[in-house]
Amino acid sequence: MTPSAIIKLRFIAFTEKARLKIVVTVKQIPDPNATLKLTSDNRLARDGEVVLDPGDEYGVEAALRIKEAADEAEVVLVSMGPAKAADAIRKGLSMGADRAIHISDDGLAGADALTTAQVLTAAIKGESPDLVVCGCESTDGSTGMVPPMIAELLGFPQLTFAKQVEVSGSKVTIQRQTDVGYDVVEADTPALITVTAGVGEPRYASLKGIMAARSKEVKKVGLGDLGVTRGKPAEEVLEVVEAEKRQAGEVIEDDGNAVEKIVALLAKVKAV
Repeated sequence: MTPSAIIKLRFIAFTEKARLKIVVTVKQIPDPNATLKLTSDNRLARDGEVVLDPGDEYGVEAALRIKEAADEAEVVLVSMGPAKAADAIRKGLSMGADRAIHISDDGLAGADALTTAQVLTAAIKGESPDLVVCGCESTDGSTGMVPPMIAELLGFPQLTFAKQVEVSGSKVTIQRQTDVGYDVVEADTPALITVTAGVGEPRYASLKGIMAARSKEVKKVGLGDLGVTRGKPAEEVLEVVEAEKRQAGEVIEDDGNAVEKIVALLAKVKAV
């Protein structure tokens, strides 16, 4: 090659695909089909059959569908509960989630919604996710407060009651289920969404999935690992009483004065 030879070099830039990280909060609860009991301190007894919260199964399913539609994605489960909550986590892993974080600490027994949200948030922050997926509410507590609290603590926009989810680039769009149809809502990621049963029937874990779940990582952490100190509960159950039985209605016969009697009855109960 002579000094005057012209050498042309071709540079090819390789851009690494953005890896979408999805965190799903999951919870183990007493089997809703079993007879539920309360402990002496008004907590739900958890010494019987326990299962992965059915609402969280929809969350896992939604995350897996998003993963399947993405170029590259990872689904991480985050759960707070005692040692046996690992069974519920393994079910989520057998459905197809990639790994999990199990927060277990004796100091969390009987934690209220705010404490739960604070602890879950601390674990989620360590993952720096693009998307956090939750059920609308737990089947046992039914407060519906934990997901919005997590969104607030993370500083994420929240898109709730999603029956369909689509992630495109840095944008997440949902169909928000309403009584008369749905609204289309979108936000930039990172974001938090809550999903309804409308996202689709949760998949069954295959034998291959069950076997694979045994070798997937489940990282166990406590309050000290997360740098969280449990404070005074923001809420407390003082008393649990039986719901008031429905009273028998009053039959008004139309004897020509039915309208007057109905108006008088409505006025009595202050309905008019």
